Amino acid sequence: MKRRLIFMGSDPIALPGLEFLTGDAAGEVDLVGVFTQPDRAVRRGKKVQANEIKQWAMSRGIAVTQPEKIGPAELDWLQEKGGELVLVMAYGHILRRALIDFPALGTYNLHASLLPKYRGAAPIQAAVASGDAVTGVTLMRMVRRLDAGPMVDQEVFEVERLETGQTAEVKMAAACVPLLRRNLGRLLDGKVSLTEQEEAESTYTRKLDKTDGGLDFSASAEVLARRINALYPWPGSFVDYQDQRVKIGRADWSMAAHGRMEPGTVISGDGDGLRVATGSGELSLLSLQRPGGRLLPVVEFLRGFPIPFGTRFPSRAMLPLVGDEPFPYVRL
Repeated sequence: MKRRLIFMGSDPIALPGLEFLTGDAAGEVDLVGVFTQPDRAVRRGKKVQANEIKQWAMSRGIAVTQPEKIGPAELDWLQEKGGELVLVMAYGHILRRALIDFPALGTYNLHASLLPKYRGAAPIQAAVASGDAVTGVTLMRMVRRLDAGPMVDQEVFEVERLETGQTAEVKMAAACVPLLRRNLGRLLDGKVSLTEQEEAESTYTRKLDKTDGGLDFSASAEVLARRINALYPWPGSFVDYQDQRVKIGRADWSMAAHGRMEPGTVISGDGDGLRVATGSGELSLLSLQRPGGRLLPVVEFLRGFPIPFGTRFPSRAMLPLVGDEPFPYVRL
């Protein structure tokens, strides 16, 4: 007999897993409802638009609910749908204990890191910016504390040298499929083996915003390049030049010495990037975008918007992306 499944999520990272649940796993589960964030105004036109999870569900005739907050009405909706198992990924709401505890087979989360590292809001960007060789997705049983529940299993993948937040997210989304394939049967049988997280090894990430795109050129070239790549495409990184904010796509680095040039000084611009002196090594900006323009490879960009040798980009403070304690915005 098929078991009734509820999904909670708001980000397209969950789509490959949802396709698996309604495709290969359709003989085992019936996806009877989706919780997702309310429709929001998007892009410059501020047009209100459904997110991709809602669009996916509606196109398949799956019931959708979009509460601004999780309350008693949402528990009633879950009961009405007869949800026996709840899966959560990138939902954006903190769940009430009554809802977590209600499903007979439990409430489980697909978290985009190798827990206990990178609990919180931006685990993918944190892994890339930190220079991790590998990262992955963790299937865990939900508890009321932030990403602290016992773990069922993990799926690991490599982080490439020039990995971006965007490419890592694609890998993370794909990694959910084998993880669910291995574990869905055990979830449905109620026979999962749980491993408690090592609290002493836990780290936390925070919500990102546009101010995180500023760069402190006194940092090393590697730290800067990894941060730039991690924050692409959102919130993105930038430099200020001639009263304009120039966005950066991807970056690379080398540990080549650059003499006595001050951090932030342009060394040269060629096919290998716009090279900038840093506190240690050279940063190569590989793609750039001027206001109102398109993101272009640096050679094309510099043809129409030259940035001469000796230009010095101002530094900005870079707040850490990872901490040993939950960041203040998190309300448990």
